[in-house]
Amino acid sequence: MKKSTKLKKEIKKLKQEMYELGDMRPGSLTKQIRSWGKEYWQISYTHRGRGRTGYVSDKNYEKIKIEIENHRIFKELGKKLIDLSIEYAKLTDKDNDS
Repeated sequence: MKKSTKLKKEIKKLKQEMYELGDMRPGSLTKQIRSWGKEYWQISYTHRGRGRTGYVSDKNYEKIKIEIENHRIFKELGKKLIDLSIEYAKLTDKDNDS
């Protein structure tokens, strides 16, 4: 199999994985303790250059944790996709130069 064909298949597979991820959001979850001892979850993230924080209820904790993990995976897949796309472009540029 030609290397360019193999790369194209890998690119298509990565795009499909990204498509199937589901809801996502950036950030991290931390457990905070109020001055009187009550614990709660807080989400912290940066969006469009501004830091944000928010309260997360125990009911929504698992859902938000999954969304944060999906965002992390999305970013990793995006980096791989860019690497493969650049490699594919270099191969196709060489093929067109000959």
